[in-house]
Amino acid sequence: MTDLELKELLSLTDPAALRELYDRAYRVKLQYIGPRVSIRGLIEVSNICAKNCFYCGIRRGNHLVKRYRIDADEIVETAVWAYEQKFGSIVMQSGEIESPEFAAFIESVLKRISAATGGGLGVTLSCGEQSPEVYERWRNAGATRYLLRIEASNPELYRRLHPADHDFNARLECLRSLRKLDYQVGSGVMIGLPGQTVDDLVHDLRFFEEFDLDMIGMGPYIPHADTPLGHGIEVTEEYRRRQLEAGLRMIACTRLLLRDVNIASTTALQALGDDGRELGLLAGGNVVMPNITETGYRKGYQLYEGKPALEESSAESRDNLSRRIASIGETIRWAESGDSLHYAARHR
Repeated sequence: MTDLELKELLSLTDPAALRELYDRAYRVKLQYIGPRVSIRGLIEVSNICAKNCFYCGIRRGNHLVKRYRIDADEIVETAVWAYEQKFGSIVMQSGEIESPEFAAFIESVLKRISAATGGGLGVTLSCGEQSPEVYERWRNAGATRYLLRIEASNPELYRRLHPADHDFNARLECLRSLRKLDYQVGSGVMIGLPGQTVDDLVHDLRFFEEFDLDMIGMGPYIPHADTPLGHGIEVTEEYRRRQLEAGLRMIACTRLLLRDVNIASTTALQALGDDGRELGLLAGGNVVMPNITETGYRKGYQLYEGKPALEESSAESRDNLSRRIASIGETIRWAESGDSLHYAARHR
């Protein structure tokens, strides 16, 4: 696909043309993956973050957030519950902290989860920028996948989203380190950012392609009022519709371009529309990440406002998701790790 073709697809607004785009992407998904959805239980380990990104609700400078870090025993207990419920995989996500203590904490938890499940539970980490040595320790302790979102592949747009002490090239080096350590590597961007152009989104797609990513986790930008970027943005119904549509277009184009990668249908889609997550699957997504964090912590981990299911228990999230996915003719891959086909193909 040429850049011009991608730009045309990402600019579609006609409902009939959009439906054709989503249908074509879904057919590609069926060809490579089938009508199957991989499920990852999301554990929001900690909202303590050293970064001060202008868009994020748990940024270091937001003093209205009550900070927490879940006890290791509770994380392991949640992971074992997920394993017993036939979740093939979990995601451990946290704010970005680079410290010997945090590195050792995650390493210890990974080893305990591996021991408690006999190595039968896939683990994805999303804990930000770390040194190659820390990534290697975590890989040896049992993590097999790592999600490090670039948020914007245009260096100038990236600089507008972050303070001066955030280094675009350092983030790229982290992605390269993860690849060298044989992680299944994931990244992603925000869609519909202030000042973002369609050309930026085309560049994002080429970034996914050039970095040979195994999984994509991206979603529409949703503002948080307690952030510099989100202050003053009114989230109207029209805004929700536009952002949801932009997110679905990007999922569809990613599927058409990259074909066999894992693509998450994210919670941000559901925040913009009750059926947003299902629409993401029908536009080419194949991964969902229901929140299995204990409900008492969830209000403290709001990267954007309007995050759904804050009071929904883990069991309720599992059951509701099962019903919703069955309603669109898809099947959850219970007790399967859901590894990236793209990763497997590269190894073959």
